[in-house]
Amino acid sequence: MTNSISYGDAGVSIDNANKTVAKIKDFARNTFNARTLTEIGSFGGMFDAKFSEMSSPILVASADGVGTKLKIAFLAGVHNTIGQDLVNHCANDILVQGARPLFFLDYFATGKLSPNVAASVVEGISIACKENNCVLLGGETAEMPGFYADGEYDLAGFIVGIVDREKVIDGKNITKGDVVLALGSNGLHTNGYSLARKLFFEVGGYKINSEINGEILAETLLKPHRSYYKPLSVLIDQKKIKGLAHITGGGLLENIPRILPENVSVEIKRGTWHEPPVFGVMQRLGNVEDQEMFRAFNMGVGMAIICAESERENIISHIEELGEKCSSIGRVIEGNKEIAII
Repeated sequence: MTNSISYGDAGVSIDNANKTVAKIKDFARNTFNARTLTEIGSFGGMFDAKFSEMSSPILVASADGVGTKLKIAFLAGVHNTIGQDLVNHCANDILVQGARPLFFLDYFATGKLSPNVAASVVEGISIACKENNCVLLGGETAEMPGFYADGEYDLAGFIVGIVDREKVIDGKNITKGDVVLALGSNGLHTNGYSLARKLFFEVGGYKINSEINGEILAETLLKPHRSYYKPLSVLIDQKKIKGLAHITGGGLLENIPRILPENVSVEIKRGTWHEPPVFGVMQRLGNVEDQEMFRAFNMGVGMAIICAESERENIISHIEELGEKCSSIGRVIEGNKEIAII
């Protein structure tokens, strides 16, 4: 007679799944607001969608992951910042169209579920949701034996935000003579890590705990992706911004053109903003060409702002009053949606 086989024998622990849910419930509840209509554990998350203060509300949605930055988290054994990366990346992606976040959902998948690791990731998600005035409405934790290497997981996020139609930012009014401002990044944010890992670990022979520029390499590479919701939200409401570009994969060269009209280009002057030293280290390690650096990395610019020349000083002053650094880095010229770094 064959012994009874359980789900646990196949590598899936329902007990660990229940422990994980119990650990993350409080993190999620800390993000709830009056519009949250369901608890974590419901089949679907419910959210009150009445926006009487808006004449024509538009929902804006986005989904993303954090790429091979996860490999750095695995090597370092640090998991509480990855969730912040995920939320802030998604929040910035809808911010460029003027949307403020409403709610967020996450997808966490692994081969063998560790309740403590999953809880650490979700703790980071909840921290960033709070900072972005966003509800962690629900998510999915999947245990899939044999699908992922031991100790590894994948992570994705889904965000929904809202903007009144009259405040949508689409770049259509960008014209010659407008200026380009920059909000600084914390470093690599969530892009370029496949190249960064090759440069540091293969070419340079660095270890995850090696020192670079006075700090441990893991700390440099795990600095959270910044959110620009707080410094920009008032300016968006005041309709002072013509265009926003979240500088992610593709860098300045490929993200700014996404918001430009057909008849203009942008000229960026290098040296007008702070480039975190990690970029210089990587460029020297691999003798990487400037063009490749500006396509693979954000080079210290997390968000680009395009506005009228007449609004430049007002915007810089507002942002700097909030303790942020805002740099004037370029201008809009006649052209065909091209970016020149000079």
